[in-house]
Amino acid sequence: MKLITVLGASGFVGSAVTRALTRQPIRLRAVARRQITPVPGEAEVTVVAADLTDRAALAEAVAGSDAVVYLLLADGGWRAAETEAAERVNVGVMRDLVDVIGTQGGTPPLVVYGGAASQVGVPPREPLDGSEPDDPATPYDKQKLTAERILKKATAEGRVRGISLRLPTVFGETTAPDANHDRGVVSAMARRALEGRPLTIWGDGTVRRDLVHVEDIAAAFTAALADPEPLVGGHWLLGAGRGDQLGEVFRLVAKELAEQTGRSPVEVTCVEPPSHAPETDLRSVTIDSTPFRAITGWRPEISLPEGVRRTVAALTAPVDGKARA
Repeated sequence: MKLITVLGASGFVGSAVTRALTRQPIRLRAVARRQITPVPGEAEVTVVAADLTDRAALAEAVAGSDAVVYLLLADGGWRAAETEAAERVNVGVMRDLVDVIGTQGGTPPLVVYGGAASQVGVPPREPLDGSEPDDPATPYDKQKLTAERILKKATAEGRVRGISLRLPTVFGETTAPDANHDRGVVSAMARRALEGRPLTIWGDGTVRRDLVHVEDIAAAFTAALADPEPLVGGHWLLGAGRGDQLGEVFRLVAKELAEQTGRSPVEVTCVEPPSHAPETDLRSVTIDSTPFRAITGWRPEISLPEGVRRTVAALTAPVDGKARA
């Protein structure tokens, strides 16, 4: 059986991809900075706890892999990307990976990278389809683009077979008991509403985001792994193509939480954006993922209302007698 290794298996997206892959008859190596407990399934699962900024530990973690799914994210996410430690994780590990895995011999291994649609910078148009020139506007997006370019260069040199899947705004519940939880906008607003605090929107609430449930994102990775060759060497945008207005999303969160808890809905209010708000936060994003869909047949299956319902339900489910706040 082929060996697929997931780097970042305890993360929000990484745990969902790992869970999806356990349903396949493969050897699966789940690599994270700490021990995790994968859900049982058809796969033969090995869990590896490792600091992947250690080049020797990285080489051992990916040894013999037919495919590697790269879903590492530095502590603090995009907000902490300006630190040297974040760049070491977000860029340095990719540089090390293509070096150590490209010396294994035989067929170049597959590397499927979790990039970001925001690498394009301030959206030059709607919808984005992946053909736009990249002009990243934040340190995080610059690091993601640098890592993607390292992977593409190694692919052109024949050392690996790289694919970059640029992710939209991902949201949803985390079902793995020891996985990192979603820190995105939907879960953040649900937690705020659970605390009884009003939900505030920068601007008039009409800014749009392309929201895709984490389970659908995991399905995109399994689709890429199943038929990679037409995708190798490129970057591919994932999205629902809806462009959901954040005002409507926040009101949906408030309504859903009220229905599930029996409380009155919290207030949703519009405020002026702070002076430090980056322009990318104030611009709408809609994604046309037709190129990826045409090759793989992938499409998001979970609607926004269903995804919000599941996200809120997971946050309000009692743990040791208390709601998850």
